Amino acid sequence: MANELGRNSPRKTLSRKKKNTLVLTVIAVLVLVFFFAGLTVGPANLGFVPSLQALFGIGDKGSVTIVQTIRLPRALAALIAGAGLSVAGLIMQTTLKNPMASPATLGVSNAAVFGANLAIIGFAGGFLSTGNNIQNYVAGINPYLTSAVAFFFAFVSTLLILGLCKIRSFSAETVVLAGLALGTVWGALTTLLQYYATDVGLAATYLWSFGSLDRATFETDWIMLSVVAVATIVFFILQWRFNALSSGEEIAQSLGVKVSLLRFVALLLASTITAVVVSYLGVIGFVGIICPHAMKRIVGHNHKILIPASLLSGSLLLLFADFVSTLVGQGTAIPIGAVTALLGGPFFLYLVFARKGDKA
Repeated sequence: MANELGRNSPRKTLSRKKKNTLVLTVIAVLVLVFFFAGLTVGPANLGFVPSLQALFGIGDKGSVTIVQTIRLPRALAALIAGAGLSVAGLIMQTTLKNPMASPATLGVSNAAVFGANLAIIGFAGGFLSTGNNIQNYVAGINPYLTSAVAFFFAFVSTLLILGLCKIRSFSAETVVLAGLALGTVWGALTTLLQYYATDVGLAATYLWSFGSLDRATFETDWIMLSVVAVATIVFFILQWRFNALSSGEEIAQSLGVKVSLLRFVALLLASTITAVVVSYLGVIGFVGIICPHAMKRIVGHNHKILIPASLLSGSLLLLFADFVSTLVGQGTAIPIGAVTALLGGPFFLYLVFARKGDKA
């Protein structure tokens, strides 16, 4: 029996590697398909071939401008933000030992929303005392200031939670509870701001909080890419430590893993990804929950495979959601956050009820 198991084990390992390679290849191909498909849909109705030609500067000037300056930054934002939110959710779930953990767990999204509301309502003249003069209000809006303030509060929220949890040696329960509590505080402050806002200011804050890829530019894409790339490289270097932590804190510590330090670094980087994405694109939910869960069921819990799988699946989900939102909306700005929630909600329920008692 032992000899049979010994002979079958390498075969099973080889079979698993082939399966995982196939899964990653299929997802990567689908990512490319929906990336280019996203360049072909929009109110201009350019068509598939003209859109691809315009991508390489071939065709009339109008088509080239539409594809290269509007559609391409949007598609790149979906590619990068989806990957970032997904891998951030994966790392949070691993380090907090909580299958429900996501980029919103530490209250980062709520803090970013408060910062954006403060910039939109306060700095752009959206309080009741300034009236509802939409021309003056729009003239005062600075999208870069909004993103900067949103990121500032999101990052401060992250540091505050990690600092508070240092007192309790970064226990997973403490981090989650502190994040929920602080997220509630940010939500309350946002409500107070909106209560004293004008109708125009309130509408602007709601539009921002929905989450949209329309705000994406090449500059914001490069910034998001830099943060996601650096964080992902660090995550991949630490992947064996995440595997050890998945087996339990005691086992991880016996293998020489400094759990508190690992949790601090991992949560700081994951929260930074979230802060950057949310500050530029608004709140985009469910990507950080659905994709890691789905990949765990398909490729297993080895972070050497799970990290790239989560990255690719996050990109695929957001590219697909953007394609659907543009196609269904016929060029209108359907919030991408609403589409991911509609796609992710039922799938998440399926994952919950299909677990049959296994661990997430």
